[in-house]
Amino acid sequence: MVELLAPAGDLEKLKIAILYGADAVFIGGLKFSLRSRASNFTIEDIKEGCQFAHKHHAKVHVTCNIVMHEIDTEDILEYLKALEASGVDAIIASSITILKLVVNHTSMEAHVSTQTSCLNQEAVAFYKELGVKRVVLGRELTLEEIEVVKKNTSLDLEVFIHGGMCVSYSGRCMLSNNMTNRDANRGGCAHSCRWNYNLYQGDKKMNPEGDYFAMSSKDLCAIRAIPKLMGLGIHSFKIEGRMKSLHYIATIVKTYRTLIDDINNNALKDFSYYETMINKAENRLTSTGFLFGLPTIEEQLYDLDASVPNKDFVGIVLDYDKTTKKATIEQRNHFVPFSSLEVFGPHHNDVIEIKEVFDKDNVSLDAARHPRQIVYFYTEYPLEKDDLLRLN
Repeated sequence: MVELLAPAGDLEKLKIAILYGADAVFIGGLKFSLRSRASNFTIEDIKEGCQFAHKHHAKVHVTCNIVMHEIDTEDILEYLKALEASGVDAIIASSITILKLVVNHTSMEAHVSTQTSCLNQEAVAFYKELGVKRVVLGRELTLEEIEVVKKNTSLDLEVFIHGGMCVSYSGRCMLSNNMTNRDANRGGCAHSCRWNYNLYQGDKKMNPEGDYFAMSSKDLCAIRAIPKLMGLGIHSFKIEGRMKSLHYIATIVKTYRTLIDDINNNALKDFSYYETMINKAENRLTSTGFLFGLPTIEEQLYDLDASVPNKDFVGIVLDYDKTTKKATIEQRNHFVPFSSLEVFGPHHNDVIEIKEVFDKDNVSLDAARHPRQIVYFYTEYPLEKDDLLRLN
């Protein structure tokens, strides 16, 4: 069975990812991670996350994938031991130093990060000799190239299926470092490829007024490649996005969970069904990246104003009393009474029509407008804790 691996920027997202169908999550600690601006986990957070994951038969992978300078080597083994004691299942790293420490001094699995640009069977064979458990292939491979690698190794292979595509090869970019002195390979990426730029020919500005050009790629969406990848026996499908929202994580994870389960049950629907599910999240425009061949101009993103429509995430269910039919909701975005809401949860999808909305003092509200305000309404629909609500 293929593993669905989801990103988690904090404990809440970790739990939601698992509840919505992830078999494993990858997170960053406070050290050695490439997402220094994510809400990275303390050791205590990691312990709690591992306990929750294991209770739900899921795993936790921790990223230690920075490009290490000499100063970064301090206390690395001590940190790895702390992660091991916390219950972490695997470490994702690009540094051979870290990979060898994980293999030789811990019981955790060592996974080779995509930052290594592992793109061929010889590279995979090299890492196999180190004793690693898994290689995360670079995102620059076609399906045919992935098939060749898979046929020539016994190592587990992990493939990216959704999320941001770095403009630089395997994410090893120097733009941020050069332009802002923030090292992308040590956790400080400023996403310079997604800034607004004007295009000049000599002194003449070539782009129309109000438009701008970027160097970014469209996000990856591998929905149409999943049947082929499953047929190849790829061990893990990876979703990118540790800095994405809770709503995004829930939507993307459940979509791919549904797709994988439908394939396993010989119930595959038209791909447009799953793409419609995906588009309810706050996506940028997507493409299939390198999977079906070398990217063309169609896979590039030149207008950052271009976006995919999404449904507004308005709240998360904290509690539902089956006797009184009273729902307790934590507001996440503005919504009003007498609205049509889509219930999006781990176990169901449906639409409900709500009536009056109340606050904790039982005062009727004309809108739920305050961030994370706790509000209440009555509904016959059997809501469940951690269901999400979207405007329909």
